Amino acid sequence: MELTGFALSVVDWSTVEPTTHPGETGVSTWRTREFGGVRVRMVDYSPGYLADHWCVKGHVVLCVAGEVETELADGRTFRLTPGVSYQVADNAEPHRSRTAAGGQGATLFVMD
Repeated sequence: MELTGFALSVVDWSTVEPTTHPGETGVSTWRTREFGGVRVRMVDYSPGYLADHWCVKGHVVLCVAGEVETELADGRTFRLTPGVSYQVADNAEPHRSRTAAGGQGATLFVMD
């Protein structure tokens, strides 16, 4: 990743306008900023969230709060808890996110 074309900036994520994205179940709320060609997001997943698609976009993902399970199309799963991250390249391994129905949801910091 090469980061070019923008100056240092500080983001107060609570002031970034959220957009809502329904999942197969539940909803994700994104607060998104663009820096050069890099999209940076703070993403909140509701309890019981299941993505409505298999994503092939590359990401760097850090779990900030709660707990989320990342499922790969080949059946493997990985649990992210606060302080745990994953990194995946574009078109490497289709993946989707889910949170437990009775849980607290999750907050992720995502760069792609």
